[in-house]
Amino acid sequence: MRTKLSQFDFTLPPELIAKYPADNRHDSRLMVIHRESGKIEHRTFKDILEYFDEGDAMIFNNTKVFPARLYGKKEKTGADIEVFLLRELNSESRLWDVLVDPARKIRVGNKLYFSDEHDNDVLVAEVVDNTTSRGRTIRFIYDDSDENFQKDLHRLGTTPLPKEIGRKAEALDRDRYQTLFAKEMGAVAAPTAGLHYSDELLKRLEIKGVEFAELTLH
Repeated sequence: MRTKLSQFDFTLPPELIAKYPADNRHDSRLMVIHRESGKIEHRTFKDILEYFDEGDAMIFNNTKVFPARLYGKKEKTGADIEVFLLRELNSESRLWDVLVDPARKIRVGNKLYFSDEHDNDVLVAEVVDNTTSRGRTIRFIYDDSDENFQKDLHRLGTTPLPKEIGRKAEALDRDRYQTLFAKEMGAVAAPTAGLHYSDELLKRLEIKGVEFAELTLH
């Protein structure tokens, strides 16, 4: 039987999309589905303690989200553009695989300028290839060290919140859109379920005898 992607479409009412995280990570909502009966319960995430016992193991993704969304200007026209960094293709050449918006205005050969809060151009990139309808390969033109390049990327970039949240990234998101076990920089989206673990909850799981391990999946 073939499955179509359209079969997974559903309407998500805007009022059910949280604009900001809960004050305490573990106070987020948790849906529990009982496999034997099919019963659905709506709980609080800290109740996950009830479903783990001594000797159970939790494997955490320790990937860390980098500020992957850049806002800039297109050369000559000065049109506002957005560049979403997906992955670095070649660090020596500073080549990146990105998504762009508006895609129809960003063509091969265009130069893109990214400025700081004082309107000083800090980064310049050239579009060198098309990959998908919104995808591009860009090359940053940067003569300083890789360390300073990374610093400037992090300084100008914003936290890549999902579009569904419907607001711009704020200072608090640099911390809250990371898990507590985030270590290895490289993700453009947080491992979402991991966002709900708090220090208190992790300690209580440890006391209960749950074992922890980590892997890195960007």
